[in-house]
Amino acid sequence: MSTRRDDVMAALRDWSKPGRRADLLAAAWQAGETNISALAEAARVSRPTVYADLRSRGIDPDHRPKGKSVITNLSPLDIEGFTGVADRLEAEFDAALHRWRDEHPDADLEAARTEGMRLVGIMDTTNRYADVRDLLAREQIARAERDRLLHQVNLRWEALSTSAAWLAAHHAYVVAVDEARIAIDMWHEHAEAALKRPFFCSSPRDEAAYRQIQEAGHPALEQALADLDQTPAQTAEQLRANLDQAHEHRITLAAETLRLLQSIGQ
Repeated sequence: MSTRRDDVMAALRDWSKPGRRADLLAAAWQAGETNISALAEAARVSRPTVYADLRSRGIDPDHRPKGKSVITNLSPLDIEGFTGVADRLEAEFDAALHRWRDEHPDADLEAARTEGMRLVGIMDTTNRYADVRDLLAREQIARAERDRLLHQVNLRWEALSTSAAWLAAHHAYVVAVDEARIAIDMWHEHAEAALKRPFFCSSPRDEAAYRQIQEAGHPALEQALADLDQTPAQTAEQLRANLDQAHEHRITLAAETLRLLQSIGQ
């Protein structure tokens, strides 16, 4: 089964426009390929080039989180007919039990009750799994975008030092600050939602269903749950405070430059 990691690595090997290389390298990194040598081989560039491209996209390759689990497989569930979609649960349960009865016409009531309980375990587990998996994926995507845009603020500020079109470059910096603030708030929202939705198996039936889900090629959730920020409100507040403090100082510096430009133009 092809995964997102396989797909982005294939795209990286086939890149033809140099301007796309950094984006493709960042996509491969975020999909779980953090081996610099593998990335360099796929992109047909040197390791220093990989480092430079990743940093240009807000990724620090020197700080690879060990044990981080990136949710990359979001393909629909189909575990014995159960998709995990809330409004289909009853219909899928009835269909599964009907199929079992057709296949076991001579089964007694006790056997039917046992199978019904097994199907309930699959139904409940797939529903909770689908919900938690999607929440975790949204949080991870929002976290990566938050970090990328915070780094973009620094890049835009640094660009002011060499830009011939200073006002346009300064506007790009101001827009980057605004986008970073929005990204922090969006990540905070997704992180809170993911933190409030635990995933656990409360019975052997649940555990068996969870094994079926993983055997079908869907990711385990334990590591991604453990990677969640346990205090997202505090983290978001600190990130915003750091951003605003740096921005306020930079605006003061920019004002001095602007006054100089105005005096030269007079």
